[in-house]
Amino acid sequence: MNSKENDSLSSFEKLKSEIQIKAKNGVDFIFAACITWFVIFLIWRFTKNTSYEKSVFTFIFGAILIPLALGFSKILKTNWKIKNNPLQPLGLWLNFAQLIYFPFLIFILIKYPDYFIMAYAIITGAHLFPYAWYYDEKGYAAASIIISVGSMLIALIVEPDHIFYIPIFTSITLLILGSWILLRYQRLRNQDVAQQ
Repeated sequence: MNSKENDSLSSFEKLKSEIQIKAKNGVDFIFAACITWFVIFLIWRFTKNTSYEKSVFTFIFGAILIPLALGFSKILKTNWKIKNNPLQPLGLWLNFAQLIYFPFLIFILIKYPDYFIMAYAIITGAHLFPYAWYYDEKGYAAASIIISVGSMLIALIVEPDHIFYIPIFTSITLLILGSWILLRYQRLRNQDVAQQ
């Protein structure tokens, strides 16, 4: 690798590092998702509605994620917009990617509503995977696999009337991921301060 390539790579890594530090590795969204999935658990566990109706409520309640993330952003002092960083919009695009799976989710809602929550959890888990690269955080990859595979296994093991284990499993996994990210962020921040 020549000097110019090294400088370019170094600049690229600096852009990623800036996002990791200022956005705190997306921890605000993870904690918001944790709460959202906990409420989804409450819907699936304690309401007497049909699976179809619970699925519709889940869709509706999922809209609270962004306002919750904004609240956590204020509490945790994360930055959603990082000016002059061309990598910053990529985080939003990675999040929008999960919308492409919604036709599959709608199919499950219409044809197999008992398994809607499994499909929703798998999509949620799978969409976390690219953030492992974006934030240089392996916890995202681990959580992605755990949520996706775990949700499928729960659905294979339990009867449909106990499918509520999936949203509580997802919520707990996201809580662990958020806690892990905060711990790793502190180390990253300390390294950044030491280098300055």
